[in-house]
Amino acid sequence: MLYGGYDHTIDKKGRIAIPAKLRDAFGETFMIAKGIFGKNCLCVYSNEQWAALVEKIGNLPSAKSSVVKRYLYEGAFEVEFDSQGRILIPQALREFASLEGEAHIIGVDTNLEIWNKELWQKENSDYTPESIAAIVNELDF
Repeated sequence: MLYGGYDHTIDKKGRIAIPAKLRDAFGETFMIAKGIFGKNCLCVYSNEQWAALVEKIGNLPSAKSSVVKRYLYEGAFEVEFDSQGRILIPQALREFASLEGEAHIIGVDTNLEIWNKELWQKENSDYTPESIAAIVNELDF
């Protein structure tokens, strides 16, 4: 399970260090893509999680499936860690997520999200302890 939030800098070449604690969930190569949940962040998936996502998308009705595939696959790239635990984020994805300078990396159970730090702070400010409690109450926990 991936969890935690980490602030990191994206260097001039577009590389960002992934915390060692999070790197263990990924193999030699893995996927990075545009977020598909209506947010301008990037998602990082192990090859196993990517395959599961691709399979689920394939189960959608073909008209919906093709739209999601075009959107997702057009902005998907295979990446790997360098010797310092960094990944190179392709320019198209850096532009999509407004990534330059400070970024925020979040472990979200099965994948990572990489956010522009300012956009993350704005997104996260929309949630209050009360709004989260209202959602959690639906769990009957």
